[in-house]
Order: sequence, then structure tokens, then C-alpha cells
Amino acid sequence: MAGVNGLAATPDLAMLLGLIAAWLLVGVSGLLQPHRIGWVAHILFPVGALIALGVAIVGALTVVDGFVTQSTVLPLGLPDLPFHVRLDPLSGFFLLLLGSAGTGISVFSAGYFRSGEGTAPGLLCLQYHVFLASMATVILADDAYLFMVAWETMALSSYFLVTTQHRLPDIRRAGFLYLLMAHVGALGLLLCFGVLHGGSWQMTFDAMRGATLAPAWASIAFLLALFGFGAKAGLVPLHVWLPEAHPAAPSPVSAMMSGLMLKTAIYGLLRVSWDLLHVGPWWWGLLTLALGLGTALYGVIFATAQTDMKRLLAYSSIENIGLIVAGIGLALVCRSFDMRVLAALALAAVLIHALNHALFKSLLFLATGSVMHATGERSLGKLGGLIQRMPWVAALALIGSLAIAGLPPLNGFVSEWLLLQAFLQTPQIPHAFLNMIVPLGAAVVSLTAALAGYVMVKFYGVIFLGQPRESELREAHDAGWLERAGLLWLALGCVLIGLFPQVALDGVGHVTQLLIGTTVQRGPSAWWMTPMASNHASYSGLWLWVGMVVVVGITVALMRRFYHGQVRRTAPWNCGYPWRTPRMQDTAEGFGQPIRHLFGPIFRIEREMPAPTDAEPRYRIDIQDRFWHTFYVPLAQLVRRTAEGLTILQGGRLPIYLLYSFLTLVFLLVCVL
Repeated sequence: MAGVNGLAATPDLAMLLGLIAAWLLVGVSGLLQPHRIGWVAHILFPVGALIALGVAIVGALTVVDGFVTQSTVLPLGLPDLPFHVRLDPLSGFFLLLLGSAGTGISVFSAGYFRSGEGTAPGLLCLQYHVFLASMATVILADDAYLFMVAWETMALSSYFLVTTQHRLPDIRRAGFLYLLMAHVGALGLLLCFGVLHGGSWQMTFDAMRGATLAPAWASIAFLLALFGFGAKAGLVPLHVWLPEAHPAAPSPVSAMMSGLMLKTAIYGLLRVSWDLLHVGPWWWGLLTLALGLGTALYGVIFATAQTDMKRLLAYSSIENIGLIVAGIGLALVCRSFDMRVLAALALAAVLIHALNHALFKSLLFLATGSVMHATGERSLGKLGGLIQRMPWVAALALIGSLAIAGLPPLNGFVSEWLLLQAFLQTPQIPHAFLNMIVPLGAAVVSLTAALAGYVMVKFYGVIFLGQPRESELREAHDAGWLERAGLLWLALGCVLIGLFPQVALDGVGHVTQLLIGTTVQRGPSAWWMTPMASNHASYSGLWLWVGMVVVVGITVALMRRFYHGQVRRTAPWNCGYPWRTPRMQDTAEGFGQPIRHLFGPIFRIEREMPAPTDAEPRYRIDIQDRFWHTFYVPLAQLVRRTAEGLTILQGGRLPIYLLYSFLTLVFLLVCVL
């Protein structure tokens, strides 16, 4: 691999640094007129979208080039700890992900944000663009110092965005939980980098790549990285902040956190486990695989039971992050046995699914934002029939729903199909125990994909189909043109990757070449994807789409031919009822009832039953996370009791404090002697 190093930044790297600085400048410009929504929404956010597009283009060019690593030292930082940045295919791919999804989110935000919604528009603009700039800096960082500075900046800026509606106690509580878990994870990363530097004073990633760690210390570094990045990604049981913070934030912020910020954790885990650490034992991969599959199944099961549309999407993010981490675990297992092609296939599935999730999850979160602005509701029990009032949002949300459900020919199917192909090849692993355990992952992935489709039927059907459940919904309006443009951009990405998956596979091939030294097999043409061999499996999204169009066209033509264009219309049979009301429609609670019965022990369920004499009986069910009540609540109580016990040391009397100082000096003298 060729390298480009030096004090002067290369053109691509210099352009990226300039774009990051431009994001910061746009954010600061919001403070010039902090309360003028037209200045912020119609000028600054579109400029931010153009900058995001530039970041995506530079990232794409880096991935396409594939063989050039660019690095430089910035004239910033401390005297002996300057900031180092590096651009390679791995960072270029995640910059492509950040820029492409960030473009659509910023365009949507230009039409979404309004004055009077918590934080002043100008301050919100600053927080928003600092968030984007810090995520890009995390991806470019080439030393632990800059990485942690950017990581903490990302956490703080996103905290302020989550608490935009800071006057509400629930929002403040969700923001505090998020910030607490973010700092717990950051502590794990700080310890990880402390182990990786191997006793040297050099905190650069190049020094860590060259360090030789004992197997035990390498395992400790990997476990710390898995803990730190897992806390940010939302791996079970470190996921408790995610279902609280995502619904609390404005919808564009939820889209950025789910679609973009979670991917910085995936990037960090890949950077540490594949670049900074050498090949580890197979149990690294098995542990990561088990955590990923457990997280995926746990997230999708909880998503089926949600009645808040943003909490549903938040648990769906946990599911998709679990699939991505499971793919990383499978790739680590294969790498430990030097099965490079299979490791490259699993890693390609990871990268493509990360990009896919950034697109369709951002699309769905933004669609919920349009629904909330149009109706003022986020509870599924109060929505319905919006396809008639919001046809644009309904059509684009349908694309996102089909994509996240893993249905062809959209992009979600591509990455899940690749991940299943990787699992189906695992009997080749030369280890008896792994041959028995790892193939079961294919069954878990299949079950997760099926439940994800179930969740999306509930999500889309309850919101957009049927009759309006509230009379106010008849006054709902469709999204504005800027919101539509942002949604359309993300939907277009879902369609294009689904139709031309080989292009995406070729792009991530340069990343797998960097990390593993090989790529998956290229298909016979740009229209066919054949990752292993044609006698195993192949797929073409474009030809599948053509086949679907042809079948539908022939069906319509035959119907017109045999029915002579005559169609008889009559009212459908309604089970003998002369009228229909929205109360006859299936509710979100009713839709999730079979899953609640099937996976009952996983949930912590509180029910409120009506009395037999109630004139208007109401039934309420509250589904809670067992991890919160069995682990975090007792831990919080223990910390509170410990803190209260230690307060006796702080009596407020000066002689007591002097006594503490004297006893400390005596203890130190005894230790020295």
C-alpha cells in the first residue's frame, strides 16, 4: 500500500479539514442572528448540506482509489502532543456514510426546524454542526488524544441536541442518562488506549500499530474497546440510554444519532480490532458474535411491543447494530483461522449494512418527524389513515420500511443476504465447537429479519393505513418541499444500492483489502453480485426489479384482455356490520400481543385492568426493560447509599480537614520509609 505522509496535508485531506472547519464556521454563524429562523433554516442548514455532500464525495474518491493512505500533523494540540489525522479507505468509507446521510438530514432540517421549539435556532445550529464536525474528526483522528477530544465533543454536542426541549423533566432525565453512559464508555476507551500504547509516551495510532503486546494485555485492550464502543453503539446490556435519548431528541437529531453517531462506534471498533491490534484468539470473535446476535434479537423483540413510533425505531436501531456487531464477530472468528475470503465477506456485509442502516433509518426517523409536525402525535394508538393526508411522506416512508425489513430489491436485503451467505459458509471453520455453535447464527439472523418485517408492518400499517383514529388527523398536511427533498435523497440511496449492489460490494472491497489483505469474488458483471462462487449463490437487484415489472405488466395485460376492460366495483363484505369505525382497526398493542405472549419472560409488564363497573373501560399496559430494573436501578441505589455514607467525612469543620491532611502525610511517610 502506498503512503502519503508529511507535515503538509495532501489535497484530499486538506479539503476534508477545510470542510470540517466550514461546518464549524456555519455553526458559529448561527450565533450572529440566533433567533432568526429564516437565517438559520433557509441559509445555514442548506450550506451545511452542501458541505456534507463535499465530505461524501471526498470519502467516495478515497474508497475508489483504495491504495493511498494520507496522513499529516496539525499545528494544534499540546506542545508535545500535536493532533495527527489520517485518511485511508476505512475512514473514507465512513466519511462517505457520514456525508451522504448527513446531506439528506441537513436538507430536511432546513424545512423542519421552527422557532419556539426549545433551544434558540442559532444555538441549535451551532450544536448541530459541531456534532457533524466532531463525528468527522473522530473518523480522521490518528492519535488517542485527538480521538478522545473529538469523541467527548461529539458526546457533549449531541447531549445538548437531545435536551433541545430542556424545559421538560423527562427530556432532561433522558439527556442525563445519555451523557452518563457516554462518559462511562469514554472511560473504557481511555483505558483501552492506555493499554494499546504499550508503555510508550507516543499516543499516535502508528505507535500502537507497532507495539507488541502480550496476549493477555491485547485481550484486555480488546475487551475495553468492546465495552467502550459497545456503550456508544447500544449493545445489550449497555443499551438503556438509547430508547430514552432517541425519542427525546428532535427527529433530525434522532436520525443523526441513529444513522451516523452509532456508526462512529462501529468505526472505532473496526479501527481498534482490525488495525491497531494484531490477530487475536478465536474467542474474541465468538464473544463479539454472541453479543451482536443477542443484541439484535433483544432489540427486535422489544421493537415489536412498542407503542411510541420513535421508541420503536430506537429499538430497531439496537437490532441493526446487533447485526453489524455480529458480522464483526464472525469476521474476527474467520480471521483467527486465516480464512481471509470468508472474513472479507462478513466484513463486506458489515460495511454495507452500516451504510444501509444510515440511509433507511435516517429516512424513517425523518418521516416520523414529518408526522409529528403534521399531527402533534407520536403515539401509534392515536395515528392512522395518514396515507391520504400525507401521500409524499407515506410513499417515501414505505421505501424505508421495505428496506429495513430486508425485502428485495432494496438495499436492506443486500447486506442481510451477504451476512447470511457468510454464516452459511461457517462449516468450513476448522474447529469442532465453532462448527456446532456459529452456524446457529444464521437461524438467529433469519428470525431477527422475520421479526423486523413484522415490526415494519406494524409501524407502517398503524401510522399510514386504515382510518384516522383521532378526528384531528383529518387536518394533517404533507411535508414541505425541503423536507420532501431530504426524504427523497435518502430513499434514492436505498433504491440505488438495492438495484446495483455490486457497485457497493466493489467499493467496500478496497476496505477489506486494507484490513484483511483480500476481497470477495467479483461478479461476472456490474449487474450480478456473486460474493463466493456462482454455484453457491448470486443476486441481481436490477434483474429482479425488471422481472417484477414484467410479471406485473403481464398480469395487468392479461386481466384487461380477459375482462375486456370491464371492472365490477362493489362494497367489500364487512362481516355483517353496517358501519366501520377506527376502533375496529387493529391497534399497536394488539399487533404486538402475540410476540408479548411468545417472549413474555423477556419483558417486564405492568397491566392496568378496568373495573367491571366502569362506564368507559380502559386497558393500559406498560412494557419495561428488565435490564433497567434488575441491574441499573440496584446499581444506582448502591451508588446513592455509598455517597450518603461518605458524606460523614465532610462535616464542614476546618480542624477535621486539617486532621485528614495530617493523617495523609503520616501515611505517605510510613510508605516511603
